[in-house]
Amino acid sequence: MIYRQYGQTGKNVSVIGLGGMRFGEDEDYAVEIIKKAHELGINYFDTAPYYCGDRSEYIYGKAFEQIKDNFYTATKSGIFNEPTADDVRRRIDKSLKRLGIDKIDFYHMWCIMDLAQYDNVMAPNGPYEGALKAKNEGLIDHLVFSTHCKGEDIRKIIEDKVFEGVLLGYNVINHPFRQEGINAAIEQDMAVVTMNPLGGGLIPNSHEYFDFLKERDDETVSQAALRFNIAQPGVTVTLAGISTLEELYENVKTLDYPVTVSDEKKIEIQSKITKKMDTLCTTCGYCLKCPKKIKINRYLEAYNMTLLKDADEMKKHLTFLKTEGALKSESVGAKDCISCGKCEILCTQKIPIVKRLQEISEMNF
Repeated sequence: MIYRQYGQTGKNVSVIGLGGMRFGEDEDYAVEIIKKAHELGINYFDTAPYYCGDRSEYIYGKAFEQIKDNFYTATKSGIFNEPTADDVRRRIDKSLKRLGIDKIDFYHMWCIMDLAQYDNVMAPNGPYEGALKAKNEGLIDHLVFSTHCKGEDIRKIIEDKVFEGVLLGYNVINHPFRQEGINAAIEQDMAVVTMNPLGGGLIPNSHEYFDFLKERDDETVSQAALRFNIAQPGVTVTLAGISTLEELYENVKTLDYPVTVSDEKKIEIQSKITKKMDTLCTTCGYCLKCPKKIKINRYLEAYNMTLLKDADEMKKHLTFLKTEGALKSESVGAKDCISCGKCEILCTQKIPIVKRLQEISEMNF
């Protein structure tokens, strides 16, 4: 395992971190994944309330009972659920109890979407005040933030110097559109943790398209995408959400070779990344509070095929989802969208969801 210093904190963290958003239903198996990750040298464990149907913190807690020490925890609270200082304080107590720990190493102001939301986080009696109070009580080591803001807004938050690290979505697909945030962190000697290095599974699921990322015949597309993130100047940790031990072994094996990207490969990557790729859906599922119960993320997963290939590929994927996949037993579909826009407010990628559902509906899906 390779370790890097987390900003100015003095903590050395593994360059591959374990994201806790993609555990399956078998909690004992998830605990085994966490324990094995720790054995393999991973010491940065990220979670949040509501991940995995609100089970992720509990799962980590079960694993930490057996791991005991030599690891760092990262969890979160969001203004959408904890809008006041007191709300955040209660959330911290709950997370500590679930995780079975006395102190949270890295506590995130979660999912800051724009500067207006950031101002509300920082307002008197707001979330930051509650987290800062907990820090002063010794319940948190470092206050950090996670964000889906555009690069220049991330720069503004970083330059306010109220946080010690940033967690942001960054991968080979969208990196040109997030780079200013990374650059600002480098200038302030702030730690950067990247999430969605595989585009929420988009990259390995479209491995034929992204095969150009590979620099060795024995390298998988997932490994190439992880290597890309780890190799970027300023990146401290690359979080990988893992569902199986096989995925864990594959990810860690990335480090068997130098984590670099050749100049020739950088040129090739730049030639294949277009602006439309910044609007690919990562299927995170935040949009699923749809009043009509539409599985929006599955439809947007199919729409990705239009952006990467063409509309015919999207139709093939939708047909598969309807006949054999996640939409097989669904009675509602894109045609049932009422254009309320709730999904777009929740979307971290700021995707024009309603418009895409309308396009899909016109194809009788």
